[in-house]
Amino acid sequence: MELEIISPEQKLFSGNVYGIQVPGISGSFEVLNNHAPLISTLSNGSIKILITEKQFENLPIQKGVIEVQPHKTVVLVEQ
Repeated sequence: MELEIISPEQKLFSGNVYGIQVPGISGSFEVLNNHAPLISTLSNGSIKILITEKQFENLPIQKGVIEVQPHKTVVLVEQ
């Protein structure tokens, strides 16, 4: 899945990943390749970028918005 994470100041991440876990307003959720399209707001917490099934990076955020398409996810965040 292609992932882009963008803040007002800069692009924080761009690349192909296994998946992503995000802090949704109603609770955390995970997005993998071929996920159904959705748009959701994000709350204060940490985005877990799943580079592979076993390798990941964490990115703290204050709030944001996520747009999911079957093969691409874009996350707009404030840090």
